[in-house]
Amino acid sequence: MRIGHGYDVHKFANGRKLILGGADIPFEKGLLGHSDADVLTHAIMDALLGAAALGDIGKLFPDNDDSYKGANSIELLRKVCSVLFENGYSIVNIDSTVIAQKPKLSGYIDIMRKSIAHACSMDISCVSVKATTEEKLGFTGRLEGISAHAVCLIN
Repeated sequence: MRIGHGYDVHKFANGRKLILGGADIPFEKGLLGHSDADVLTHAIMDALLGAAALGDIGKLFPDNDDSYKGANSIELLRKVCSVLFENGYSIVNIDSTVIAQKPKLSGYIDIMRKSIAHACSMDISCVSVKATTEEKLGFTGRLEGISAHAVCLIN
């Protein structure tokens, strides 16, 4: 058994869609990034790759490679899972937390869980997504961006 931890952060930007865990979240701003900037999925990918000691998403999907510009992070997660499976690993579970002052995410948690579980070929019961605020403290509290943490167990 191996455990991995992932963390990611993206700042808000006008004119972008807000995508978290593969879910389209209605909000006046999206997140800035080379891909779709899905901060939750990025943290999960780094947790999985870290658990297997296979690097990180920057190594697999460099931000100076135009083929990943605007990429769907759920599709990238599928590729990460394929790399894990090819290296003999299976995913036991994923636990994640999104830190955002706004928007409220409770109505989208199950959509995110389902999207992540499907991309990882897992049962939804093995994927946890939680959301919290930082009580208006820090960059997320000032509505400058969103961050996410993820841990996973692989076998």
